[in-house]
Amino acid sequence: MLSVLHVKKSFGPVPAVRDVSFEIERGATFGLLGPNGAGKTTTMRMILGILTADEGSITWNGTRIDGRMRRRFGYLPEERGLYAKMKVREQIAFFGRLHGMTEPAITERTDYWIAHLRLQEYAKRPAGELSKGNQQKVQVACCAVHEPELLVLDEPFSGLDPVNAETLMSTLKELQSRGTTLVLSSHQMWQLEELCTRFCIISDGENRAAGTLAELRAAWPTRVLRVEPGSSAVEAVLQTVPGAHRLGSQEGRLDYQVPANADFPGTLRALVSAEAVTRFESIEPSLQDVYLRAIGAAA
Repeated sequence: MLSVLHVKKSFGPVPAVRDVSFEIERGATFGLLGPNGAGKTTTMRMILGILTADEGSITWNGTRIDGRMRRRFGYLPEERGLYAKMKVREQIAFFGRLHGMTEPAITERTDYWIAHLRLQEYAKRPAGELSKGNQQKVQVACCAVHEPELLVLDEPFSGLDPVNAETLMSTLKELQSRGTTLVLSSHQMWQLEELCTRFCIISDGENRAAGTLAELRAAWPTRVLRVEPGSSAVEAVLQTVPGAHRLGSQEGRLDYQVPANADFPGTLRALVSAEAVTRFESIEPSLQDVYLRAIGAAA
């Protein structure tokens, strides 16, 4: 388990992380969310020991993280961290050696990642000659070549076209299936919603919300009720629901915002009595909705 408890970090008089806490079970995939400047990257670097927390504690399986333990972790930084003149194959193997790998495992794992990420035609080229998207794939190989227990990825989908983004998505799912603990930061909410089992949303260096998506949704105060047809009879019924608010109509349907604890079965019975209803759907908030509300933006 990765445990981050009440960590704080300032750079001179500027606080970057004020008070962040979360725990990640071994083998889980965790989404760390927040706007630019929220403290996500600083928190990730404290987890990896690149930065030292001013206060609080960070442990892996109950033990403070030291240099030897750090070699069992992997890190994909948001910015490019490749040696521009080093060839792709040599670069991946080099990162393997940095993490304590030896032959023949280095060659085997390097070959595996080159093939898995479809980098064969670039293997003998300097990394600086590759496109931004292919450089990102090389970085993924470099941070995963040693089969880390914990893999921290800061904006891993940055610079990837849809095809390569899908390749990375399948790669992360494969790492999940192997039991790798993943910590992800991304502004692509749908990708995190698909991958992650738990989330922590931070803003201004502090926790704003945390939990599974189901737990975050359960705390959401409203739902969108979508009904077809959008007839006057249907609207008359929806207007009687306490706390209901009309959102609009489109393509023959009506959308109303209603309290999460509304009497949905009773509303359905009333609608069926008034009209031949063909659609009755309570729409859960998306991760993006939850995120925007947590950081104080308009959802």
